[in-house]
Formats: sequence, C-alpha cells, structure tokens
Amino acid sequence: MTVTAAGPVELNPWLRMGPCTPDACVEPPAALAGPLRRVARLLAAVLVLLAGLTIALATRRAGTAWRAEITKTWARLLLRVLGIRVRTTVGVAFYTEPQPAPTAPNARSALTAPTVPAAGGALLVANHVSWLDPLVMAATVPSRPLAKREIGEWPLIRTLAAGSGALFIDRERLSALPSAVATVANALKAGDTVIAFPEGTTWCGRGMGEFRPAVFQAAIDAGAAVRPATLRYREGDSTSTRGCFVGDDSLLASLLRVTATRHLVAEVTLFAPVRLAPTGQRRHEARATLARIAEAQVRAGVVEQHGEVVVRHEKRTDARVPGRRREMAPLSP
Repeated sequence: MTVTAAGPVELNPWLRMGPCTPDACVEPPAALAGPLRRVARLLAAVLVLLAGLTIALATRRAGTAWRAEITKTWARLLLRVLGIRVRTTVGVAFYTEPQPAPTAPNARSALTAPTVPAAGGALLVANHVSWLDPLVMAATVPSRPLAKREIGEWPLIRTLAAGSGALFIDRERLSALPSAVATVANALKAGDTVIAFPEGTTWCGRGMGEFRPAVFQAAIDAGAAVRPATLRYREGDSTSTRGCFVGDDSLLASLLRVTATRHLVAEVTLFAPVRLAPTGQRRHEARATLARIAEAQVRAGVVEQHGEVVVRHEKRTDARVPGRRREMAPLSP
C-alpha cells in the first residue's frame, strides 16, 4: 500500500482498510458476565477446540456435504459455549440497478428476479464484523469458508480450517488473483456453498464498507447465484459492538469481551439469491454490477436497524486515521 497526502491508495483488490477502532467503537456490555461464568466459557471453548481438532482429522477425507454438516454442528457448539446464540431470519430487499445500453437487439436486463439457484453451489456474501463471522455463517449454512494462505502455516488453525473444507487463497499477490477466482469457481461448480466477506476488512457493525468485485467473478464463471446475507451482533434490541474485531484490536482482547458479555446474539439475515442475466457486459463490468447489487441488499439489512446511529458513527470514524485492517482467518476478498 502506498500512502500519499491525499490518503491511502489501494493496490490490491482483495484488501481494504477499515476506519473502526476499539477505542472509538467498542461500548460497555448491557449485562456483564460474572468471573465464574467467564472462566467456564473459556474452559469450555478450549475443550470444544480440542474436540474440533479430533473431528477435523477424522473427517478430512469425508465428503464435502457431510463435512459441512459436521462443521455446522461444531460451530454452533463453540458459539454456544462462548455465550453466543445464533438467530437466522429471511429478509426481503429491493434494488434497482441502472441498466447498461443494449449491445444487441435482444439484450436482456442486467439483473434477473431473485430466485432459488439452479443446480450447483452459491456464493454467500456478507458484511464483516469479527473473527466470529465465519463461525456464525458456518453455523447457519453448510458451507466452505475462504481462508488466507498464511493460515495454512498455523498448526492449530490450519487443522481446524482444513477440517471445515476451507479454500486457501493468496491475497497478497495480484498475480495469484486468477488462481484464487478459479479455486472458488471450481468449488461452486462442484455444488459447494462458499462464504466470502467482500469488504476485505472488518467494521464494528454499525456501518460497512464497499464490496470488492473480485470474488464475484467466480460466481459469474461458475454460473452460480450470489446470496447476500447481513450479519448483526445484538444485545437485546440494540446493536452490540462487543464482538467486533477492528483496528489494532487483539484476538485475546476481543475474545475476553465476548466471554464477558451476557445475552449476545448473532443475527443472520439471508436474502434471496440473485444472478446476472446475459447483457453483453464486459467481465469487469458484470462483476462490478453484481457486487453493487449484493452490497445494496446487505447494506439495507445493516442500516435499517440503526437509523441515525450509523450516520453519527460514520461521521466520527471518517475523521479518524484508518486503523490497521483485520486479517484473521477465514477471511475472503
């Protein structure tokens, strides 16, 4: 990344920088867990992680569908012992994309009506808040997450990620981008659901960044649908920032905040799948269009619950120097 007087210049379409920081965004819990409850949660999480290693080793040669179901059960258990409940809802969003000029007499609309995808997998895309996000999505939908290549070098995390069927990609080198897109496309063609967080960085949950279009090329190449989803962490009726992982936050600090918070709920809103119809658009135009459509649906789910809070938060963070972006696995472009 090159920084000039005008601000950061992004050279990698997989990576972003987010404006959120722990000091600016993290708030006290609505209800604080006692010391015994915190210790119990941490100990239980260690046991579930150790069990996950055994399961990952035992299922590494299992079929993708079976492994995804096992991962779903394990992820729900880990979240539960950390004190997080998962709630899933189905949302409806409306978005009108400006239509490109027709390139042929019979050119069709750029966007088909939301519909259930045909045979094959789907690209599940969501806003990014925390290291918890891949666990929450895996606990909601049997799927395969994307993970950065460096995760494959971490012994414990590598085994867990491989056991979940993670797709390892190199996000640091632009030259590896075609290979990464092909990897995702092949998984989609094989019928797998792949989880991606196209912001490429985390926000605290009261706002979100733009979706980068790179990963959407995989869905286009595979002829797969894209399913937008909104992630929210809540305490009661309010948005919670306790589980976020932003700026210069540490994994340990975020984990301790989570275990110290009572009644934390991870809410996933799934929207209807969408796909592009043939229009004669160029590749980069088609993936950019699909990224905008998915982002608009996800953003509607993030913003509708926050109202003026989002405006105030974004004004405050826009004035700050962007914090270091989060790169915990399994993240995706």
